[in-house]
Amino acid sequence: MLKSKLHTLPMEPGCYLMKDRNGEVIYVGKAKKLKNRVNSYFTGAHDNKTTKLVSNIADFDFIVAPSEKEALILEFNLIKKYRPRFNIMFMDDSSYPYIRLTREQYPTIKLVRDRRKMKNAVYFGPYPNVTYARQLVELLEKIYPLRKCNLMPGKVCLYYHLGLCLGPCEYKIEKEVYQQMIDGITDFMKGNTRAVREKITAKRDEFSENMMFEKAAEQQQLLEAIEHVTASQLMQSSGRQNSMDVFNYHVDRGYISIVGLLYSRGQLLHRHSLLKPIYDDPEEAFISYIQQYYASNEQPSQLLLPQGENIESLKEVLDTDVLIPQRGNKVKMVELARENAEIILNQKFEIINKEQINTEAALAQLEVLVQSATTRIELYDNSHISGSNAVAGQVVYIDGRPSRKDYRLYKVSNGNNDFANMQEVLYRRLFRALKEKTAMPDIIIVDGGESQIRAAREILDSLQISSVRLLGLVKNDRHQTASLMNDEYQIMEIDRQSELFYLLTNMQDEVHRFAISYHKKLRSREMSHSALEEIEGIGPKRRSQLLKKMGSVNKIKNATLEELSEAIGPQTAQKVYDYYHHPAEEEEDPLIGLPF
Repeated sequence: MLKSKLHTLPMEPGCYLMKDRNGEVIYVGKAKKLKNRVNSYFTGAHDNKTTKLVSNIADFDFIVAPSEKEALILEFNLIKKYRPRFNIMFMDDSSYPYIRLTREQYPTIKLVRDRRKMKNAVYFGPYPNVTYARQLVELLEKIYPLRKCNLMPGKVCLYYHLGLCLGPCEYKIEKEVYQQMIDGITDFMKGNTRAVREKITAKRDEFSENMMFEKAAEQQQLLEAIEHVTASQLMQSSGRQNSMDVFNYHVDRGYISIVGLLYSRGQLLHRHSLLKPIYDDPEEAFISYIQQYYASNEQPSQLLLPQGENIESLKEVLDTDVLIPQRGNKVKMVELARENAEIILNQKFEIINKEQINTEAALAQLEVLVQSATTRIELYDNSHISGSNAVAGQVVYIDGRPSRKDYRLYKVSNGNNDFANMQEVLYRRLFRALKEKTAMPDIIIVDGGESQIRAAREILDSLQISSVRLLGLVKNDRHQTASLMNDEYQIMEIDRQSELFYLLTNMQDEVHRFAISYHKKLRSREMSHSALEEIEGIGPKRRSQLLKKMGSVNKIKNATLEELSEAIGPQTAQKVYDYYHHPAEEEEDPLIGLPF
């Protein structure tokens, strides 16, 4: 049925709705050409980011749109309607509050999150700092005693007796009184606080002269509160004039981190951030996010986005100036947003590393997947640059905890041939275990997919070892861990918010760190030796002797002749000293200047 439907898809823009076997919409996407986009999920090779999604698709539907702009709007509405579990949802995370002042007969002032429900009202904001917004409303309620009740009672309540309401439910209040309060609040919100300060100061002085010190103290507290809230943050008007939002994202380890830096009048007021697992294309998710975000937040005067984003459809949908900066300070602002996103994502996994992962739950999940014991798990990774200083690292986890006394490092001899290097390391490790009758792993995890698993399988088979389970940590086309693969080359999906995913990510980071640190050490040692090899008359023995006594090439370079003489003798020391302090002048090339 799916194959037949795929052939009938049109080459038009629109949206597609992926459904599971129960008919539930699990993913909504948009496309320039529906036939090409939807077919890409089911035909040809694709990376593992869509594997879990595709495995759940039993049917699909589509809606043709007249343009890409309409497709983007339609995608947003469909996501909002169906809330598919494989789409990244942003609506609930991104709404900042506004201060709403109604223009009713008896007006009210409140903190709200939806500015579209009342036409007979003026809105101030949005306020990324919610605490500040609450303090501001509380202050305004003390200065301007507007109505507090949603439904007018028959007589005055406690608010009236506290001086926080004029009691229009029982007493007649002239329209001009409320109009004056509305004008006063509007001026206050625009930053014009001088008039209200003078009024409160006059009241304070009057109470003080009449020896009503308690009431004078209340007026003084109001003055201090005004000073506090106006100093806390720049006032923002509902239009967000002179405002700029800068958004960027970072993707790693199956998660997308998105950051928005919100500026007003050149000052950074707030950082908005979101971190969630990702199953779809990062660029598409990011563009979808931008639209969802501004569906519930005020648009700025200018929006800056990173290089490479397809913003044409956004330009049509959003009523703001959308830019991808090419140079100057704005490029740095976009990069700063990306750096923030990367830090937030890395911080999440650092916290997970430091906190107690529920290893018992993680190992139980792994046992269900592989149907095998998980007491001793060994991970292997190769490291080299163009085949030079090729090394491999082995880390060991026992009952989900790193057993560092069992870590091993290997120099390997096959250059950039990762297949052969993996076989060499595993043969050396397992052959020795058989020979010396030491502990064997329950599970071996290689950092890679089918080729690395095949390399490991050949070694296990050649040594006639059948008790060890093989797994591979498979990466997608962006080099991010996406899933597990078993020794039958079948993908096993992992919930990216599960304890098992966090444990495997930690393991992968540990073996990569262990292998690459050894590789860097060897490279540094090689570079040190190669620098000394250029000194005429210094053989391997003297180089080693000199490095051992001096500690590094940099110390040798800065050493005195006396220090070098103590290390390797006066004659050799003179050569080393002259090499660094009196380099030979290059001879002039006799061919330079000749006419050919």
